[in-house]
Amino acid sequence: MAGSVLVVEGEVSVRDMVATNLQSAGYRVSCAGDVPQAESIVREARPDLVLLDWGLPGIPGLTFTRRLRSDARTRDISIVMMSARNEEEDKIAGLEGGADDYVTKPFSCRELLARVKAVIRRRTPQLDDEVVEVAGIRLDPAAHCVSIGGREIDLWSTEFRLLQFLITHPGRVYTRARLLDDVWGDHVFVEERTVDVHIRRLRLALAPTGHDSRIETVRGIGYRFVGTQMTN
Repeated sequence: MAGSVLVVEGEVSVRDMVATNLQSAGYRVSCAGDVPQAESIVREARPDLVLLDWGLPGIPGLTFTRRLRSDARTRDISIVMMSARNEEEDKIAGLEGGADDYVTKPFSCRELLARVKAVIRRRTPQLDDEVVEVAGIRLDPAAHCVSIGGREIDLWSTEFRLLQFLITHPGRVYTRARLLDDVWGDHVFVEERTVDVHIRRLRLALAPTGHDSRIETVRGIGYRFVGTQMTN
């Protein structure tokens, strides 16, 4: 099977259409019409991915995204946000709220399936499992743990992979397109602006120890990690 997907969509016709196409593609699918129903399903069985409508009745999808990200049990569930909001600031709000991808309505089922497949594929580690330490940052891929001076740094899965890539290539400048290829994977659906959102979240996580300055912006090009003395 391709994985399990929870579809949270208030409009029955859209929910049924999406669920049918996901099932035809081999996914195990469960459905909810609002956040309370979705929370009940997640308590029973943790899905691989939540396909989530922003404009749900009652509690908005963005609020549910933040709830999932704040709970240790569900923080690493992949989330694809669906919304009729198509302005850039809406997409950024969805990504900053915790979504892995954002698809605007109306969408084709073919595009949606491709996005779901791409996001689930990112759950499979693509980088080495060796422990590395650079500039006081210790990263253990097997334990999914980052620590600085014995203090554990809490990172979401995408920020963890992004830091792992940068920390193992210190001093090298990478464009947003290259980071999308090497960290997100070989698909074409995520916009380059997404990299900026995750870089910002990574810096916020590193800020309490002053290590946010290790992630440098190279104007007009991309980003690099400034560090030396790598050990493993």
